[in-house]
Amino acid sequence: MKKIRLLFIYLILLFPISVFAYDKVIPGGETIGIEVHSNGVLVVGFYNVDGKNIAKDNGFKLGDTIIKVNNVKVYNIESMLDVIEESKDKATFTVIRNNKTKTITSDLILEDGTLKTGLYVKDQINGLGTLSFILEDRKFGSLGHEIMESSTLQKFDISNGEIYDASVSEIIKSYDGSAGEKNAIIDKSEITGIVTENDTTGIYGNYNGDITNKDYVEVGNIEDINLGEAYIRTVIDGDNVEEFKINILNINKNDRTKNILFEIVDSNLINKTGGVIQGMSGSPIMQNNKMIGVVNYVIVNEPTKGYGIFLTTMLDEIN
Repeated sequence: MKKIRLLFIYLILLFPISVFAYDKVIPGGETIGIEVHSNGVLVVGFYNVDGKNIAKDNGFKLGDTIIKVNNVKVYNIESMLDVIEESKDKATFTVIRNNKTKTITSDLILEDGTLKTGLYVKDQINGLGTLSFILEDRKFGSLGHEIMESSTLQKFDISNGEIYDASVSEIIKSYDGSAGEKNAIIDKSEITGIVTENDTTGIYGNYNGDITNKDYVEVGNIEDINLGEAYIRTVIDGDNVEEFKINILNINKNDRTKNILFEIVDSNLINKTGGVIQGMSGSPIMQNNKMIGVVNYVIVNEPTKGYGIFLTTMLDEIN
């Protein structure tokens, strides 16, 4: 009898009977400035030195991430250049390519008193987005999609990042065949949040701002979502978060990120933006006083239409 009782306790410890899940969130809508830093130094292009494409000829490819030079760990462009300055006519680079480590020995050419690598590199990306939600434990989510590097069209492998408050100063309207964008003034005097993850479902991190006067709403599960009237929360002027009416046209439970097909029907928003614009990614989608999703893509050839990701998908990534 004693053995059976001990086994029962052991199984309870191994297999908890409940799993914590978020059932309420603070919906966002605020425009934010985003700055993320690479995990190493990303190769985004090549240039000729003394008539030679030395980097490409020695085996570099777009999207390579340099993590060491001459076996010294490098974290950014500055630390990489420090090591290269101590080199002569060659340097050995350790790179990550397709999740595998590779070593490349490449020529260096002295030109105008500087050792040239033939590499265009990047160690950070800056942009605008919309804050999606904040949780009771101060975790936040934004964008509803990954941050991509524009030259390589690859997901940017980040070490960390920051978000900042921003105020919309100009709207460039969308039209058929072209997505518009928000321009904004970013306030870098104070870090609003720390970015810790860049995932296909969005960016995530820890929120530093004041949440004491913010209101919570219920999380809408997939089965709560209906076709028809809903709203998005976003900013089109200054820092004023407004709600605009949309119409949900289709619900796709099978796609990872393009789940809610919607059309903007609010004439004020259409007149101001022409439809979904860049910088609107992350805008909360609300229906029946619940937050159900996050705007993440525009249909470029029909910009009054766009897609949203299920909120629950983003919350699952945090869990």
